[in-house]
Amino acid sequence: MRCDYPEFRDWSVAAVRLMQGVVELDDGRAWHLLLANSSQIEQYFARLGLQLIVDESEGLAYLKQFSEETLPPGYEAIPKLFRATRLSFGQTVLSVLLRDALRRFEEEDTRDDRCVVEESDLLDQWKGFFSSQGDEVRQQRDLQSTLRKLEDLGFVRQFAQEPPSWEVRRILKARLTAEDLEHLQRQLQKAIENRGRNEMPATTEMRNTNPKKN
Repeated sequence: MRCDYPEFRDWSVAAVRLMQGVVELDDGRAWHLLLANSSQIEQYFARLGLQLIVDESEGLAYLKQFSEETLPPGYEAIPKLFRATRLSFGQTVLSVLLRDALRRFEEEDTRDDRCVVEESDLLDQWKGFFSSQGDEVRQQRDLQSTLRKLEDLGFVRQFAQEPPSWEVRRILKARLTAEDLEHLQRQLQKAIENRGRNEMPATTEMRNTNPKKN
């Protein structure tokens, strides 16, 4: 059986990488292909109900679902490829800590390209929200588990094993804006003051950068 393939387009490389998650400046060829063919890639994904977001200043690009308000007639029939992810309380706390670390990093006069935080520093801050869990071993285990969950969402990636440190990825800035950060910081502070932090529901909903899994 003969299979006739359409003519190869090199921007397909960038398109597949976008389907896998965030494309960053560090991705080299995929990033340059994306910038050189952004119009074709944008049109391709628009037919799937997806919007291409390219932020050259931050060096990242990703896909998101078009909002229902902006969909042209007929597009509402397209199944959603991405799902909204509701964060747990612990994931919300850690996202705020990481986003705030990224904010401070950007305000500093530094030549570093990456925002890297030590896991020990995160643990010190983490304890402030979960002081009722007096067992430090348990607190560290919970922090590491939550870091892995945020790694799955693409918000962080491990930078070093010894001592353990994590790179805060700039996609978190797009998912958690400065306004969102201020709002969540107020909520977390209020939760601490009311001593009800373990009962506080997560209020952050972020769109996953990976395709929906069945």
